[in-house]
Parts: sequence; structure tokens; C-alpha cells
Amino acid sequence: MSDSRTAVFPGTFDPFTNGHLDLTRRAARLFDRVVVAVAHNPGKGALFAVEERVEMIRASTRTLRRIEVVEFSDLVVDCARRLEAQVMIRGLRAVSDFEFEFQMALMNRRLSPSLEVAFLMPSQQYTYLNSTLVKEVARLGGQIHGLVPAVVEDRLRDRFPHTSRRGRKPPASGRADGRRG
Repeated sequence: MSDSRTAVFPGTFDPFTNGHLDLTRRAARLFDRVVVAVAHNPGKGALFAVEERVEMIRASTRTLRRIEVVEFSDLVVDCARRLEAQVMIRGLRAVSDFEFEFQMALMNRRLSPSLEVAFLMPSQQYTYLNSTLVKEVARLGGQIHGLVPAVVEDRLRDRFPHTSRRGRKPPASGRADGRRG
């Protein structure tokens, strides 16, 4: 095994938000290699297929060095083992995240004692942000600019055409072209 430090940052990332991007950047400053691992999670009823999520994350992180993006469908500890990761990154936005993340960290430690968990806090501007809220705002036609990387914003607009564009409300007719009918 080499002396390089690899961290895995797992999640469903449905969709990948600017909060996720912020944590990815923070992890890249701490580790030699960061692998964003996108989970297949059929139980969550994803908006985007795993292949689309991987593609969006790759596009969102293409300017960052030492970042890789993979998909996985097994236990995160097995994914980490395949990647030879020594650390798993988890984000903590608020105290309310801690109980769940603490339980998961303890279970993962039981399954893989050598895998450490590092909790990172996002920038303050992203502490309220999560994928579920972003999807809901987009679905209801709200403003998502600044919440997600541009490529994700475009894909959300494709899925929810009535989503507000950079603060402008959709036309009163409900159609993007402003015509009735």
C-alpha cells in the first residue's frame, strides 16, 4: 500500500448540490485522492439514474484535481476497501445530522475497523441545503440558481421546465414560451 491518503465521499447525490461540491473541495485539500462514490439506492426513488448522477458530478468537479467519481451498489465499507480508502468523508450541516451520522459511523467501524470517518462541515452558506429540498424547490417552480452546480441546474430545469430561471418567474400561462394552450 502506498503512502497516499485516499478518502471516499459516499452518497446518493440526487442531485449533487453546491454543499456537496463544497465538501468535495474541502476533502481535496486534506487528502491525496478523493473518490466521490455514488450509491445505487433503489429504495430512495431517485430522480436521476445513477449514471446521470455520476456524469453530473464529473462535470461539476472536472476542474478539481485528485477527484474521481465512481458508482457502487454494495456496502460503503466494501466500496472503500476496493478503492483502498483509509477515510470516509461525511458532511455535518447541523447538530441534527450528528445522531444519524454517529450511528452510521459506529456501524461502519464495526464492519471495517480500519476505515476512519472524518466529519466535515460545509461553508455556512450551505448549512441548510440538502438534495431533498433542492428537488422540492425545483418541482414547485422555485429558484435553484446558486444551490447546485450549473450542469445540475440545467438537468433539473429539463425535468421541471417551470423552474424559475435566475429569479424570473415562469410566464402566467404556465408555458415556458408564454403562449396559452
